[in-house]
Amino acid sequence: MTRSSFVAVSIESPRLGTRLADGFEDTLTIAKRDLIDVWRTPQLLATSLFGPILFVLLFRYVFGGAINISSVTSYPYVDYLMPAIFVITLFFGVMVTATGLASDVQSGLLERLRALPMARYAFMSGRTVADLVRNVVILAFAVGFGFLVGFRVHTSATLFLLGMLLALVFGYSISWFFCLVGLVFGNPEAADAGASFVVLPLLFASSAFVPVSSMPSWLQGFAKYQPVSVTIAAMRALSLGGPAASHVWQTLAWCAGMVAVCAPLSVWWYKRSA
Repeated sequence: MTRSSFVAVSIESPRLGTRLADGFEDTLTIAKRDLIDVWRTPQLLATSLFGPILFVLLFRYVFGGAINISSVTSYPYVDYLMPAIFVITLFFGVMVTATGLASDVQSGLLERLRALPMARYAFMSGRTVADLVRNVVILAFAVGFGFLVGFRVHTSATLFLLGMLLALVFGYSISWFFCLVGLVFGNPEAADAGASFVVLPLLFASSAFVPVSSMPSWLQGFAKYQPVSVTIAAMRALSLGGPAASHVWQTLAWCAGMVAVCAPLSVWWYKRSA
């Protein structure tokens, strides 16, 4: 390396480090703003919890007795159900990102933020960080409620906590998808409808409530390998027992893929709409 090249690298490196540090600070600022909004409007948390609680009550006490899971496990249905409820809880927790971001687009907040010397990706990454913090609270509540209705762990505390960590990683990755939905639709009602159009088929055409083997043959392939089913399978293996490595790696692959696709698209759409 010549002296001139070394000088050029030395000059450029601090600039890159400064940009990264500034972007990190901007991300934390947006995340703090979103968490303050949640603190001021606790209805957001209540809404995120109401749906999963309703699912637990319905499938634990209404439909559970009519669902046969003997072909896949010998454990009670509540133990089969709750890992799926943890994933569903995260979906409900991050769906508000789509409507909240769409509200910011509609209100003109994004236009004002673009006028600030802020990293372009900070608005979306701040949202996802706030989602992650909120999901920790929501997931802890869901776990407590699960134990209250009879859920029990059949492996170890360590494996169960690894399952919860995996669920949070999955929740973080899908929050990028909802960021993209909010930016694309730009209207809270439309964003909510668009998110539901994707989420509901993923939840109900999965192994969340019934074994995949009970579904029509033409649906089983999709239901078995789609991200919700893969994540639920990993969490069941970590909490009930059984081979977990394959399901965990598939879940992490889905998570990496969602972030790799949705994060750049979200930033691109944010810049495009400037």
